[in-house]
This record gives sequence, C-alpha cells and structure tokens, in this order.
Amino acid sequence: MRRRIIGAAALPLALATLLAGANEPASTPPPVAAGNVGDVIVEAPEPRYVAPTLRDRIGRIWAPVLINDLGPFRLVLDTGATNSAVSPKVAAALGLGPEASFPVNLRGVTGTRVVPTIKIDSIVVGDLELHSRRVPIISDALGGADGVLGTEGMQDKRIFIDFRHDKIRISRSHAEQPAQGFMVIPVKIVGGLLLVADVKIGAVHAKAIIDTGGQGTLANEAFRDALVRHLKAADIAADEVTGATMDVQRGDRVITPPIELGGVTIRGAHFTAGDLYIFQHWKMTHEPAVLIGMDVLGRLDTLIIDYKRRELQVKLRDD
Repeated sequence: MRRRIIGAAALPLALATLLAGANEPASTPPPVAAGNVGDVIVEAPEPRYVAPTLRDRIGRIWAPVLINDLGPFRLVLDTGATNSAVSPKVAAALGLGPEASFPVNLRGVTGTRVVPTIKIDSIVVGDLELHSRRVPIISDALGGADGVLGTEGMQDKRIFIDFRHDKIRISRSHAEQPAQGFMVIPVKIVGGLLLVADVKIGAVHAKAIIDTGGQGTLANEAFRDALVRHLKAADIAADEVTGATMDVQRGDRVITPPIELGGVTIRGAHFTAGDLYIFQHWKMTHEPAVLIGMDVLGRLDTLIIDYKRRELQVKLRDD
C-alpha cells in the first residue's frame, strides 16, 4: 500500500546548486489583473474538503491569492510551512524565470531538496499583505494547486475556514471571543509560527502540530512505540510516505484509538508512524509527537485559527 502525503514544508534559505527540470511550461491561462481585494471567501463549485458523506476523500484548503497584482492564484493554506511557494506555471504566468543565484533548501516531511526561487513584489489575500520577497518554485503543488501559502505574516491574523461550505477568510485578529457552539483548543506557537497543541490518542499523550497542508496524520517513532503495545497486529500495516521533496520513507499505517484534542474527540482515524525526517529536523524524536493533517481536521464543520489569541476555535459537525 502506498499513499502520497505532502505537507509540513519548512523553507529556510541555503546556498546550493539548482535542481534540473524545475522550469516547467505553463499549462494554465495567464491571470488577469485584479483590483482591490478585501477579505476573501472561496466558494468553489468543486469539492476541496472532506465531504460530509465522503470522509475518506481528502482535500486541502485552497485560498485565492494575488501575486504581483495578478491572479487570483489558488494556493494551499499550509500551517506547517514557514514560507509560501509557487509552481512553475505560476512563475511562467508572472513572466518570471528561476534565478540560479538564489536557490533555497526545501524541507519536507521526508527529506530536503534544493529548488530555484523567483523574486516577487507582493502577495495579497484578505488582510494578509507580503512585499518584496523570494519564494521557492516547487514542482509538485499539492494536488493541482498553484502553490503553497505559508505562515509568514500570520502572527496577527485570524483564519476562518468553513469546511461544509468551502469558504476561507483571512483577516486581522481583534482577539474575538469564540462564538456560541465553538470549542477552544489552546496552542503554543513555536519556530516559524508552527501551531502546537496537547493531544491524547488512546492512553498516549503527545505534542500535535496542526498541519493544514498535510493530507494525512503522521507520527514519530516514539509515539508508535508508546501506542503499539495497546494495539493488535491486525491494526498495523506497512506504509510509505512521499513528501514535498519526493523522497520516500517507510512507516507503519496504524488504526488509532480516539483522538482527544482539547474538548474535541475524533474517532476512526489513521496515522502513519516512522522515523520521518521532519521530526528529526524539529528535534521531536524522543517524546511522542504527531502531525495532524486534513484527514482529521477536515472532519470539523468550522476551524478558526487565531494566531493573536494563540488558540483554535472549532465547531463540530452535527452528523
């Protein structure tokens, strides 16, 4: 069994040689210039999230983003990525070629890879505005999206995600209290704005990184070793994980006990556990740790990420 899981890509700068084949031809029509854009709401005709009746179908959060006042381009919101990135077709649509003098080291869940960059003037979505920066070019843009929208500039933002109606809004946080019917999950913000919460899965306590860019939930070896003694052999199967760098690592596919995240309980989930590169990079190998991906997050009705309040506000589905 082989699944493709891409997400949690940290993107620190590094000087190295460029990879060949990164400059692919454009395959989408050139974007048109756009005017002023306020809070953005996605109302997509096609499903991009876990549907209420098809919870085994995984989707990610797509945000319409203006780059250099062109677009909107559809970028995957990735709370596990410290920087934004775009596909080769976006670079071509912008009329920008990769610059060999400014490569970066792309870090994914399974390894690293050197990729080229382009210099852009602006990224705008809702109240988020970023100016004059380099962004990596990634050959695989997460399921056909135009790139990745990372966490840079999000420290004072509030992200409202309505899974049932496929809507997203990025606005400035005013430290709003949760509305009626919402539950609060406190988070710590570490490193490049990574969201870390306390989680209990079965009898195992762990640190959980909230990763909206990840298709599936992943765990480190320490978590697997702590949980495996409570499982049957039939609950574990061999698996492979392919990251954003296209490196492949082996792991174990495990049926999990109930996941308790704050006051939220999620049942019937799975995770793949192993000695994955990303946990080594984050120095999260000795204590149980998990990356909670869209297979779990997509089961919610509404998810609000408030970086200023350092909390998640979640609403469960009625079904």
